Amino acid sequence: MPRIPVMQAVVEILKSEGVDTVFGCPGAAILPLYQSLQGSGIEHLIVRHEEGATHMADGWARTTGGVGVAIGTSGPAGTNMITGLYTAQADSVPILCITGQADSRKLHTEAFQAVDIVEIAKPVTKWAVQAKEAAQLPWIFREAFRIARSGRPGPVLIDLPIDVQKQLIEWDSSIDSPLPITVPTPSAARVERALDMLLAAERPLILAGGGVVLGEASKQLLAVAEKLGVPVGVTLMGKGSFPEGHELFAGMAGIQTSQRWANAAFLESDLVLALGARFGDRHTGELDTYRGERKFIHVDIEPTQLGKVFGPDLGIVSDTGAFLDALLVAAEKRTVTTGRAWVDRLSDLKEALPRRDDFESVPIKAPRVFKEINDYYGEDTYFVTAIGLYQIWSGQFQKAHKPRHYQVCGQAGPLGWEIPAAIGVKKAKPEAEVVGVVGDYSFQFLVEELAVAAQYDVGFVLIMLNNEYLGLIRQAETGYDMNFEVDIHYDANGTDNVKIMEAYGCAGVRVVDPTEIRASLEWAKKEADRTSRPVLVEIMIEREGNAAMGKALDSVVEFEPVP
Repeated sequence: MPRIPVMQAVVEILKSEGVDTVFGCPGAAILPLYQSLQGSGIEHLIVRHEEGATHMADGWARTTGGVGVAIGTSGPAGTNMITGLYTAQADSVPILCITGQADSRKLHTEAFQAVDIVEIAKPVTKWAVQAKEAAQLPWIFREAFRIARSGRPGPVLIDLPIDVQKQLIEWDSSIDSPLPITVPTPSAARVERALDMLLAAERPLILAGGGVVLGEASKQLLAVAEKLGVPVGVTLMGKGSFPEGHELFAGMAGIQTSQRWANAAFLESDLVLALGARFGDRHTGELDTYRGERKFIHVDIEPTQLGKVFGPDLGIVSDTGAFLDALLVAAEKRTVTTGRAWVDRLSDLKEALPRRDDFESVPIKAPRVFKEINDYYGEDTYFVTAIGLYQIWSGQFQKAHKPRHYQVCGQAGPLGWEIPAAIGVKKAKPEAEVVGVVGDYSFQFLVEELAVAAQYDVGFVLIMLNNEYLGLIRQAETGYDMNFEVDIHYDANGTDNVKIMEAYGCAGVRVVDPTEIRASLEWAKKEADRTSRPVLVEIMIEREGNAAMGKALDSVVEFEPVP
């Protein structure tokens, strides 16, 4: 068997696992890996901050379904990756972080930039490991990819001491391949019980969580919904898994990202089949109201998710696609009669309980921004958004029609996620239209990653909702009867975000009138296509606009007049 540099074997494994792009920042303790990356055919983008690398890998992974890869050197490179690891863990995104490390023989001497990144990363990874022997490394990397993809997907970290990276090993990639992954399938008896419960219910509802997207199960979901005539609601992470124009679409219930009619429909349901959903607190609100008298069937690929928030009436451990396939087979063997009463009721609720988005006022009201987004962009557009009032408004008003096309850091909510995530999405789908919906505060957290997009010709559009406030926290502070340290406006016009774009060699425009939004979006698309660089549409919205929210599904407070 040939003897080759161990890092060459690692790079060959990355390629065979489907990695074509990596995001990283070279440093002295990771240079043997970079030596093998050179000329390998894997594209590398130099990030300006290691957290940015993790979010780029995250966006790439969410788009492709593969394992995104971020690389950093020793010490602060790894600690800078922790937020990205947490984000990926929280949203079940498979990424691999590779860190350099000081010489393994000097770790006990407090060597330069030597930190125990494995112990630091363990709480926010599925697996964190330091390589001790070079001969182990190919198997460690294979296992890392297997773990990242298996069950509930998530992040892994491999720490590489510099002395281990420099060694030769015996390795023949021609006889190597990825490790197999076992996909959990449901118990037949539990599938039959679930079907019994669905057919016995008068107002059943399917709740599609992020597990439907991760399980590539959207087609099966549509087939089951149409076969049984059961409406489908989505969680924030499941948005896009079911076509929003379909008559069976039941919207998004929740105490923040939700529709009035979707909450009403959920509260009228008598049975909920939850697929790959974790019952997050921003979705459920107060549990007594959420649970009511309705029954719950909970399907999840991760056994420990069942009963974590509350005990379901029926729990099923399974991949969502495998469960839906089995449910459809079982339904085909039965006589299924689908009535129209529940579907018609859903239609009535949609008509009776909308929210306005057609405001003409200046300053611009946020819902109008999303009306323009919905009207202008096609169903193939990829969107990314992070955390704040703009994310809540997005969940309430923005439409998504395809899986993996609406991406949001739903549980961790790190500010700054949008720009690097958009870079990852665009590198995964170079021909796609990519749009980031961002707030003025989040924009500045990782704004330096604009340089990456400019350097590597990664073009996309950023739509900024700028209220010159920490808007969500300002709204939360009203419960404390204060408005303290959340106003970030200064001077006449505050931060000039268009000039920030120009400083990175990109373009932007500021919009102050709702009638200017459409033309600005059209210009931004053309400019991004022409320059292959990010373009900003900065929309000045009313400074103290509030998003509808509450503590329970039946007590969401509306701050705008409703029809």
